[in-house]
Amino acid sequence: MESNPYAAPAAVVEDMGGPYADDLESRKAGRGKRLGAALIDGLTSLPWVGLFVGAYVMYASAAREQLPRPQTAGMLIFLGILLMLGLLVVNCVMLHRSGQTIGKRALDIAVVRSDGSPITLLRYIFLRVVPMWLLGMIPLVGRFIGLVDPLLIFGKERRCLHDLIADTIVVDA
Repeated sequence: MESNPYAAPAAVVEDMGGPYADDLESRKAGRGKRLGAALIDGLTSLPWVGLFVGAYVMYASAAREQLPRPQTAGMLIFLGILLMLGLLVVNCVMLHRSGQTIGKRALDIAVVRSDGSPITLLRYIFLRVVPMWLLGMIPLVGRFIGLVDPLLIFGKERRCLHDLIADTIVVDA
């Protein structure tokens, strides 16, 4: 049998579709990065909330005292609402494309399924955000859930309650 040095390799190689589960364990984002991303996300929404609340207070006081220009406060309220909706749209687009919010993008981390596949926007919203929001609305239990959710990150798996519900992990991107 003759050996052809110019022949294509005949070795069988498995395709690597995505990261393996063992690799995901080593790629999990640290607690500090996750906290930092949450703080950045909170800070990005803070000016818009402040603008909205400030404008509302101005509008309410103008309505009570019959000041001549309540339209200015109304325009500020409208601008605040537009900015908040814009922030929501930007975060939703980023989550859909890469599993990242503004804060996660800044710290180079992303949300993926526990098997390493990308997370869908619907899973993020309806299994990660909405259940925590609904649990938070339950009297007495809501405050307890609000405390337990972030504290679970100190467990062995480094996953919060919302991660366990949605079957997600946060990894270094």
